[in-house]
Amino acid sequence: MKITSIPCLSDNYAYLVECETTGEKVLVDASEAAPILAALQARGVSKLAAIWSTHHHFDHVGGNEAVASALGVREVAGHASDKGRIPGQTRFLEEGEAFAVGGLRVEILHIPGHTTGAVAYVVTDDAKRTRAVFTGDTLFLAGCGRLFEGTPAMMHTSLSKLAALPGDTQVYCGHEYTKSNLRFAAHVEPSNAAIGARAARADELRAADKPTVPGTMSDELATNPFLRVRSAEIRRTLGIAPDASDADALGAIRAAKDKF
Repeated sequence: MKITSIPCLSDNYAYLVECETTGEKVLVDASEAAPILAALQARGVSKLAAIWSTHHHFDHVGGNEAVASALGVREVAGHASDKGRIPGQTRFLEEGEAFAVGGLRVEILHIPGHTTGAVAYVVTDDAKRTRAVFTGDTLFLAGCGRLFEGTPAMMHTSLSKLAALPGDTQVYCGHEYTKSNLRFAAHVEPSNAAIGARAARADELRAADKPTVPGTMSDELATNPFLRVRSAEIRRTLGIAPDASDADALGAIRAAKDKF
């Protein structure tokens, strides 16, 4: 499996995913047509098997129809509940659906919270024993998306699904928000040395004009406050009761991040 990041808009990423055995390719989150088409042309890509949308927001689907038209793409996928909200959608996915792209195995996770129709694409390359997950704006590196349509309970359930993936899973999210997310993580859990180490690495990458994405799920478990809702230090910092539910704690952390 080969994954190429394509910067779009001010801080979005689209991703070209290729099965290195068969050469089949798909595009994740066609947010903006011009840079995507330029990047594909530069790589000699003239055909895509599909466009996968993680959710309906325009900064993730704004290029769907233009890219599909330019390359003759017949399949534009998204969650079934996003019917009518994802431009050009032809495939309507449900939780647990599985299919193949060449030699790659793909599983769909429904992960509402940021939006009610958000999905993650879990892609496994058995030949190389590698796995990647495309999380859109539900799980960011060291953060999560705002709760525009869902509830804290929804987001907690969705993040728990993602957190259950193997620790070496590569996490590809929708935006380059890692540095600001880590600043908040350090604020709420200042004694967590893993956050500082990760922030230093993110600084190095961005100074070199390189993306911080992807990260690993094990890094998320160690540093992402939205996956660490039971941390006593985070709860003390934000005044969250020790006996508050995980969902209520997540809601409080999200509210604090919104104001940070």
